[in-house]
Amino acid sequence: MPLNFKISGSGDPVIILHGFLGSLDNWQTFANRLSKDYMVITVDQRNHGRSPHTYDFSIPLMAYDLEKLMIDEWIHSATLIGHSMGGKTAMQFSTLFPEMVQRLIVVDIAPKTYEPRFLNILEALNQLPLKSLTSRSEADEILSERISQPAIRKFLLKNLKRNKNGFEWKINLSALNRGYESILQEINTENIYNGPTKFIRGEQSPYILDSDIEIIQAKFPSANITTIKDAGHWVHSDQPDQLLQEVNHFMKQG
Repeated sequence: MPLNFKISGSGDPVIILHGFLGSLDNWQTFANRLSKDYMVITVDQRNHGRSPHTYDFSIPLMAYDLEKLMIDEWIHSATLIGHSMGGKTAMQFSTLFPEMVQRLIVVDIAPKTYEPRFLNILEALNQLPLKSLTSRSEADEILSERISQPAIRKFLLKNLKRNKNGFEWKINLSALNRGYESILQEINTENIYNGPTKFIRGEQSPYILDSDIEIIQAKFPSANITTIKDAGHWVHSDQPDQLLQEVNHFMKQG
């Protein structure tokens, strides 16, 4: 699967993987800042952003997509930063191909099974009348009936693009609907990753609980967990400076 990606800076490679319904654009500002010291590759995972649309969609498939990208770009090993769904991809990849991972940084997700938190959002997106929409503001108004938070609607509407008939999704919404349950499942591997690992959680986010630490360290024995104050699930948006500081500190530890 030839993924869309963007390279910034030079130096040791760092690959950033976005979350569900996101794209590399969500992380580009952060990547640009990190690229002062590293070669940073932001990636659109399959069925997201500008990457190809496919019927099949799962965490293991996205891990193998990443393997292909690294081989094609002659990247023998890299530091992985994965947020939410991208964190699961990074965790899966690290247990499958540990020799290709210098360090692992997982942002606000654990290797466990989750309850479906995005069903209301998916239903709202499915019901948006794309062909009759006249503007993004109209789309925002319709979404507001089911999604009250303006920041989440703004994030979602980045997936909308104009065509000659009105609007269409950049994402492969039908594939994401089909595959949503699969990405909620725990990381499916008996392997462990022993390399340097950092989990970063938002203080206000319910995604990594204290009770998850045992699960994390069973699969990632070297993992330590850092909590970012005044941050929710979208840590890179809520506290970008603090996240950058934590990432840089971890990277410089060797």
